[in-house]
Amino acid sequence: MAKAKQSLTAVERRAEELDTIAAVLPIERRDELAELLTDQDVETLRHLVNQGMGDNTLRALTSDLAYLEAWGMAATGRSLPWPAPEALLLKFVAHHLWDPQRRETDADHGMPADVDENLRRQGFLRSVGPHAPSTVRRRLANWSTLTKWRGLDGAFASPALKSAIRLAVRAVPRTRRRKSAKAVTGDILAKLLATYSTDSLRDVRDRAILMVAFASGGRRRSEIAGLRREQLSDEPPIEVPDGPPLPSLAIHLGRTKTTTGERDDVVYLTGRPVEALNAWLVAAKIDRGSVFRAIGRSGTVSRRALDPQSINAIIKQRAEMAGLDSGEFSAHGLRSGYLTEAANRGIPLPEAMEQSRHKSVQQASRYYDDAQRRSGRAARLLEL
Repeated sequence: MAKAKQSLTAVERRAEELDTIAAVLPIERRDELAELLTDQDVETLRHLVNQGMGDNTLRALTSDLAYLEAWGMAATGRSLPWPAPEALLLKFVAHHLWDPQRRETDADHGMPADVDENLRRQGFLRSVGPHAPSTVRRRLANWSTLTKWRGLDGAFASPALKSAIRLAVRAVPRTRRRKSAKAVTGDILAKLLATYSTDSLRDVRDRAILMVAFASGGRRRSEIAGLRREQLSDEPPIEVPDGPPLPSLAIHLGRTKTTTGERDDVVYLTGRPVEALNAWLVAAKIDRGSVFRAIGRSGTVSRRALDPQSINAIIKQRAEMAGLDSGEFSAHGLRSGYLTEAANRGIPLPEAMEQSRHKSVQQASRYYDDAQRRSGRAARLLEL
């Protein structure tokens, strides 16, 4: 009984420590993480926060650490050892990269049924089948990063591990799929916005979400869900010929994994997106804290920030209402759609990247290349 009380106290202490991180790193599953993570895990996360690591990188590290601890407990019956031995890393690969055809004749191939069931019961596994190689590589990379931040060396560069991943990927070829099958370009966005016909709080909020996410350069759903009032600042109106000045607003994104020192990433909104955002802030009476919040059935605006997955749900719901295939659109479509729309309108790539905050010209230029290829002479050969 005393042991159980002591364990509960430790969980409560970890929950309180995670609360101090949540000010920088929004954590929706604090209580679950407090039970799952060890004291050393929480201390590592707090150290990374103090080091000024970007919010998105911290979210990814926290998510992957939670998954790794859950998998380790399900697969071995105990928390992850630090550093992880090579055998455990190889087990992780074997559990996540496997051949579905071989699984049909060999029940022991791939992730064991009890481990699979355990992870699904906790909500860590949803899809059926082996993981994407990119997901496995990312989790191993984050596992390696967390190991180094603890001042330890791991076997992540071992030839055996590299060979196991390479052979597993070759055995189960997968086609690379886009995060969103279709980009939410300007015409698609107009159709989604046309489904908002009321001044209800939900419509006002969701209209602002779509307009802000797109116009700010195609912000990621985590950035939109985690946006806070303190990140917004009014800018002088933009003068335009033959029209009234347009309202302007700056969004301070803070430091990310691609910024250095004290540099602060900033993007700007002008015109209708600013009006939509201000309409929501006024209607919801928000002057501090989270900008986009949950709304209860009674229409009460919560103090809790909207979950990032809700951004996805909003887009799919509006796509269906607009008569589109909701399965073809997701939150990432706003990001790819912004660059695609910029390319279609002839906006120079560097100018578009200043707003989208892409750091890789190679990655951002793909959308420009696709737009040019669709309208280029080579694609219209029989029409020339």
